[in-house]
Amino acid sequence: MKNGTTILDRSTISIGELSRLTGVKVTTIRYYEHEGLLEAPDRNAGNQRRYEASHLQRLQFIRHARDLGLGMGAVRELVQLSVKPDHSCEEANKIATTHLDDVRDRITRLRSLEKELARIAKSCRGGRIGDCSVIAALSDHGQCAGDHFS
Repeated sequence: MKNGTTILDRSTISIGELSRLTGVKVTTIRYYEHEGLLEAPDRNAGNQRRYEASHLQRLQFIRHARDLGLGMGAVRELVQLSVKPDHSCEEANKIATTHLDDVRDRITRLRSLEKELARIAKSCRGGRIGDCSVIAALSDHGQCAGDHFS
């Protein structure tokens, strides 16, 4: 809201205003346009892009999906699905579920890394680098307690 009005009260806004409202950089907005995720806006007589409320809503959708860690391919599929309100949401749920499984897998790997790094850090007794257990562990994977490849 600016001066008591919202974007819905005005017909169009500039790319800078769209960027400010969404927190998405201007270059990223242009990238999304180039990639077909965001429809190219009309331009005014001065050739300036002019965005409508639909652009704001779509950009907020994309931003939220990206904030949740969804990749560009998944975002593209979800954007395509979002314009088909009468279709089954099965595919959207499949995308979300697959991403959730990936996140859970990463969390498991990160917990393993956390344990190993804590063990390595705890093994350090101070002293000289030549005798440092941290440097030794990083130099020889065999000194690790378990497998932690990512």
